[in-house]
Amino acid sequence: MQQNDASPSQKDLVVFSIVRDSKCSECQEELWKGQFLTMENSKPFCMKCADLDHLVFLASGDAALSRRAKKHSKLWAVVVRFSRARKRYERQGLLVEETALDRAEEECLADAELREARRLREQERRAEQDEALALEMETKLIEIFPGCPVPEARAIARHTSVRSSGRVGRSEAGRNLDEKALRFAAVAYIRHRHTNYDELLMSGMERALARQEVRAEIEATLRRWSGD
Repeated sequence: MQQNDASPSQKDLVVFSIVRDSKCSECQEELWKGQFLTMENSKPFCMKCADLDHLVFLASGDAALSRRAKKHSKLWAVVVRFSRARKRYERQGLLVEETALDRAEEECLADAELREARRLREQERRAEQDEALALEMETKLIEIFPGCPVPEARAIARHTSVRSSGRVGRSEAGRNLDEKALRFAAVAYIRHRHTNYDELLMSGMERALARQEVRAEIEATLRRWSGD
């Protein structure tokens, strides 16, 4: 079996946390929403009939505990559940042997302080990287828009560079200080901070119409910031 904490592979045993009632094809036991089942030859099997009922569930969330429990468990399975909103199966955790989980918990307790120190160092390193990126963006924004007040350039840079935000500053173009990406960030900032765009949305106006309504104000601010 593949020792991989990411999404299940074809080599993983997969158990489904069901989102609607089912029935075991072997023992005919009723399986209710939230219970576990496996699929063999397109047929559902309960944990007992699948010889997995001796395993215990370990929810996702603690990567070190999951990794160690899986390492110590001779038999384990990935638990997934179908998300109707995202239309895909999402990992919920693992089924592992109870003795393996006990051993993993003991190991995690033994080196908890060391792992916490590593986590804090990594957190500090990421914060330093984020601060450096925001400062580079601020400098580049002022270069592109010499008339932009420094506090506003700083606000744009910090907002758009937030880690894991999905904003343009965290894209490859943003990290590379691409001028087009930073202009896009400036436009978004102006739209929300220097126009009544948000109020128009709250009044029920469609987004496309609201954007059209404030376009002239945005362009005027961009010209002013550009020194035109």
